[in-house]
Amino acid sequence: MVEMKFLGMDFSCALGSLSRGDFPEKDCLLPLISKLLGYCIVAASTTVKLPQILKILKHKSIRGLSVVAFELEVVGYTIALAYCLHKGLPFSAYGELAFLLIQAIILVAIIYYFSQPMGTWTWMRALIYCGVAPTILAGQIDPLLFEALYASQHAIFFFARVPQIWENFKHKSTGELSFLTSLMNFAGSMGKFVLTIASV
Repeated sequence: MVEMKFLGMDFSCALGSLSRGDFPEKDCLLPLISKLLGYCIVAASTTVKLPQILKILKHKSIRGLSVVAFELEVVGYTIALAYCLHKGLPFSAYGELAFLLIQAIILVAIIYYFSQPMGTWTWMRALIYCGVAPTILAGQIDPLLFEALYASQHAIFFFARVPQIWENFKHKSTGELSFLTSLMNFAGSMGKFVLTIASV
C-alpha cells in the first residue's frame, strides 16, 4: 500500500479501504477525523477574537468589558500553549492556542489603550506577565509546578468568565462584548469536546 501522508495525516488506510469498495474501519477513520477536526479548529481560531477587536475599535469603547476576564484568558492560553510545546504535541493539537494567545494579547493591549489612564495595579499585572510568560513558554520551570499550572488552567478559564458575567449583570447589558466572538468560542469548545471524544 502506498503511503499518503499530509500534515501528519495518513490517508492511505482510508483510501485503501474505499478503493476496495469497503467503508474504512473505526480504527482507521477516527484518527484521520480527529486530525482533520484539529486542523479545522486551528484554521477557525485565527479569527475568533477578531470580531471583538473590531467592535472595540469601531466604537472606541470598552463599555461593559471586564479587563480581568480578558487578562485571565491570556494567562490560561499561555499555560496551555506552554504545556503543549513542552510535551512536543503535534501542531494540530495546539495550533489554535498559539493563534488565540496572539489575538488575546492584542485584545488586552487594545483594552488597556481605551482604559486610559491605567492604574498602577494594571501596570503591575502587565509587567509580571511580560516577565514570567517567556519562562513558562520556554518550559524553564520546575516540572511539578508545570503540571500544577496546567491542571489549574481549566479553573483559570472558568473564573475568567465570572468577572464578565458580573459586568453584564451589573450594567444589565453586554456593552461592547461581541456576540460573534462568544459564539465562536462556544463552537470551538464544542469542537474540542468532539475531538477529545473521538480520540478516546
